[in-house]
Amino acid sequence: MAYFLAKTDPETYSLDDLEREKRTSWDGVTNAQAVRAIREMRPGDRVFIYHSGGVSGVVGLATVRSEPRDDPKNPKSAVVDLEFEGRLEPLTTLAEIKQSKKFEDWALVRQGRLSTMAAPAKFVEWMRARYPKAHI
Repeated sequence: MAYFLAKTDPETYSLDDLEREKRTSWDGVTNAQAVRAIREMRPGDRVFIYHSGGVSGVVGLATVRSEPRDDPKNPKSAVVDLEFEGRLEPLTTLAEIKQSKKFEDWALVRQGRLSTMAAPAKFVEWMRARYPKAHI
């Protein structure tokens, strides 16, 4: 199982929306590096949902439920179906991630505008320690 992080502007599509709908097609990604990350996703992989803007941070978890496919609205993009798995409360802020000094080489810290990326194993383990009751 692989782990990823997907950013969303909560005013456009929030964790609340995903929880209410239960499942969604994750689309609208146009950056080539982020599209590659979506194309690497496989059913069963886990995705940290990250709210950008305002207090930026990891707010929840989703599971990949489909193979990646071309985005019908943009042939240069890709989509994948995500299913809501749960909330991570309180959120883990970007400031906390940076202050840990453990992830300075990760795209989340180095490339602030990248919307979708693989999550390194050391981040997954760090999050498991922060949320021992969550099924990360």
